Amino acid sequence: MLFMSLSVLSFAQNRADAEGIQFFEGTWAEALQKAAAENKPIFLDVYASWCAPCKLLKNNTFPDAEVGRYFNSQYINVSLDGEKGDGVQVAHDLNIQAYPSLFILSSSGEPLVYYAGYLKSVDFIELGKAGIEQLNKK
Repeated sequence: MLFMSLSVLSFAQNRADAEGIQFFEGTWAEALQKAAAENKPIFLDVYASWCAPCKLLKNNTFPDAEVGRYFNSQYINVSLDGEKGDGVQVAHDLNIQAYPSLFILSSSGEPLVYYAGYLKSVDFIELGKAGIEQLNKK
């Protein structure tokens, strides 16, 4: 019985994850290559492990099905810890002063839209739409 309960919970969690934003699994250089190859802009989340608003995004906004549908279709989605790995250099290059730092970047990595802080799902989708509008102005 316990095994079945855990299996159902695991399935529900995997299903919820699949409905939200699907983040690219690879290096920053590979994400840039993928964006260029697919001619898609990048949504970049730069976070820190200790950051409470970052955790709110991860737990509330990113798993939202509507957010996932929009961002997965429009962007290459990347999430980097600004204090580890590739995130350290990216945070330096983008002069990040606060976490979370949310960017919409062109497929070549040029910043188009920036927001620092937590956003609810509806506001987060508006951020994504603002990025597409900026891209279309170029």
